Amino acid sequence: MQSGIFHSSYQKDMALRHTPAQKVRLLLIIVFLLIFPFLADNYYLTLANQIGIAVIGAVGLNILTGFTGQISLGTGAFLAVGAYTAALLAIRFNMPMWITIPAGALMTALVGGLFGIPSLRLKGLYLAIATLAAQVIIIWVVTHWDTVTGGVDALFVKNYLWFDGQQVRFNEFKFYWIIMAVAVLVVMAAVNLFRTRPGRAFIAIRDQDIAAEVMGVNVFRYKVAAFATSSFMIGLAGALIAHWRQIVTWERFTIEVSILYLAMIIIGGLGSISGSIYGAIFMTLLPAFLLNVGQSLGSAIPFMDRIIPFIQQAVFGIVIIVFLIFEPEGIAKMWRNIKDYFRLWPFSY
Repeated sequence: MQSGIFHSSYQKDMALRHTPAQKVRLLLIIVFLLIFPFLADNYYLTLANQIGIAVIGAVGLNILTGFTGQISLGTGAFLAVGAYTAALLAIRFNMPMWITIPAGALMTALVGGLFGIPSLRLKGLYLAIATLAAQVIIIWVVTHWDTVTGGVDALFVKNYLWFDGQQVRFNEFKFYWIIMAVAVLVVMAAVNLFRTRPGRAFIAIRDQDIAAEVMGVNVFRYKVAAFATSSFMIGLAGALIAHWRQIVTWERFTIEVSILYLAMIIIGGLGSISGSIYGAIFMTLLPAFLLNVGQSLGSAIPFMDRIIPFIQQAVFGIVIIVFLIFEPEGIAKMWRNIKDYFRLWPFSY
C-alpha cells in the first residue's frame, strides 16, 4: 500500500487508480497520446513509435525478470523470432498484419516456453547463461537457415495487407495508432495479470520459490508460463518492428539489444509496470538527445560525429551504474517518492 492511502472497502483496494490525482494524471496522458500525432512531425513520430515498441518489450521482460525473478539475456533473440515469423508469413504467404503480428507473438511464446524449461533447475547466473545460450542459438539459426530465413540477407516487408485484402501503405502517423494501441493493451494486460492467481504465483516464486512450492504453487508450470507470457509480449514487439521498419535483419537483434532492454527495466524499476514505461522512454530518448547534442556541437568540434557513438556507450554504462548505486528501484521509486512527498505534505517526513 502506498503511503497516505487507506482503503475502506475491497472494491477500492482492487481499483487501478486509488486517488483523484492518479485519475487526473491518467486522463492527461490519454489526452496527450491522442493529440500528439497531430502536432508532431515525422521525427518525433518515429521516436514515439520507438518508445511504444520499447514499452511492449520492456513490460514483457519485466514480467519475467522483475516479477518472477528469472534473469533473461535473450530478449534480442525473442524479438528476432517475432520479427522473422511475421515477415516470413507476410512475404511467403501474403498474410495480413492482423494475422502475422499475433502469429509472431505466439511463435515467440512457444520458443520462449521451450527455453524456459531449464529454469526449474537453473537460477541466477546459471539461468542468465542459459538465456544467453538461447540468444546465440536463435541468432545462429536465423543466419544459417538460408532456405527459410534468408540467412544474413535482409527480408523486405513491403505489402501491408489489411482486412479487405488490399495493399495499404503505412506511414509513421498510421503506425503510431497501431503501436500505441498494442502498447496500451499490453500494459493493461500486465497490470491486471498481477491481480490474478498466476500473477501472484509469479511474485511468490520470485520472493521464495521453495516457500511457494510448499504453499501449493506448481513452480515448474508457472516458471514456464512466465517465460511464455514474457516471450509473447516481446514477440509482439518484434512483429511490430518487422512491419514498421519494413526490413528485417539479424543485426537488429544482437546481444546489445538484450542488454538495452535489461537496462530499461533496471533503470525504470524492476517489478514495476510503470517502471518499464519510464525505462523505455528514458533509454529511447537518451541516445536521441546525445545525438542531437553531438550534431549541434559538430561545427565547433569537428571530430564530434566520430566520437558520439562512444559517448553514447559511455553514458549508457554510467547511467546504469548511477541508478544501481543511488536508486536501485529505478525511476518508478523516484516518482513514487515525489508523489508521496506532495500527498503527505506538510507531514511528508
